[in-house]
Amino acid sequence: MNQLLDLFLTFARIGGLTFGGGYAMLPILQREVVEKRHWATEEELMDYYAIGQCTPGIIAVNTATFVGQGLAGSIGGIVATLGVVFPSLIIITIIAAFIQNFSDLAIVQNDVMDYAYNGTDLFAEEGAAKDFTTVAALYAEVCQIVSSGDIKSVADLKGKRVSVGDAGSGVEFNARQILEAYGISFDDIQVNNLGFGDSADALKDGKIDAFFCTAGAPTTAIVELATTNAINLLEIDDEHAKKLADAHPFYTTYSIPGGSYKGVDDDVQTVAIKATLIASPKLSEETVYNLTKAIFDNKDEIASTHAKGEELDLEYAVSGISVPFHPGAEKYFKEVGAIK
Repeated sequence: MNQLLDLFLTFARIGGLTFGGGYAMLPILQREVVEKRHWATEEELMDYYAIGQCTPGIIAVNTATFVGQGLAGSIGGIVATLGVVFPSLIIITIIAAFIQNFSDLAIVQNDVMDYAYNGTDLFAEEGAAKDFTTVAALYAEVCQIVSSGDIKSVADLKGKRVSVGDAGSGVEFNARQILEAYGISFDDIQVNNLGFGDSADALKDGKIDAFFCTAGAPTTAIVELATTNAINLLEIDDEHAKKLADAHPFYTTYSIPGGSYKGVDDDVQTVAIKATLIASPKLSEETVYNLTKAIFDNKDEIASTHAKGEELDLEYAVSGISVPFHPGAEKYFKEVGAIK
């Protein structure tokens, strides 16, 4: 027992005092394992290091396991391994706790924050989370429906092979909601669950007929697809966009400019969700007011450094929002007349 405790404490000290990776740990290992405790010869330690580089995992952890195994069998290997990783686990846990305490701002999609706030869809099992507020909608994440061949409308998707995004993803919920606005369910299509890139490849190879993609437009995967294959972008007309927004108020209409993708020369009307800045209600009114004011009073400067800055707009910032505004953001938007 004393030997196992000594193993654990020795490797815990090594793990806690060594920075720079496995090679930086070699001198202290040589001193503690070879010279001081004689748990291995220098040649054996070098062999452990060599084998550690050839096996999966971190060199220092693998070496600790080999030393412990050689000294006290399997239990020794386990104890030495636990010892060397123990300080890192403690340090990371403490850092994570501090980071969580200071995570007062985040950018999320407004549909996902609606699900979280109301405990629906993606958050149906977890339940509602009310511990955040809205600062402002920033830019559009566009719901794009890409098809090939004779599929020219959403209604044409019935009976077709359609990728609706990864299973359980926000895209899958977007696809389900858009189709429902047209009276189509997942039972009416051949559902495929693929990400953007895989969907584009599958359409290119003729394995699917259409796919949903929710992302900033133009989207790289679609741009690359359109360079080699003729594509259609399906329109969501006013009637169905209104029906969709009535059921899910986080949707807004959006027009994809003609020329965004090769072969799609005319503007295409669709819907979009919004990348939205949210804040902890613990942040003071003054802090969030100053933050919101800084964003929108300096939107031209932001636009000159980042393309998404061009989408900053007061009216856009407050529409399609279903989660209450932070008092600081509300104060600013009332001050500039964006909300009453």
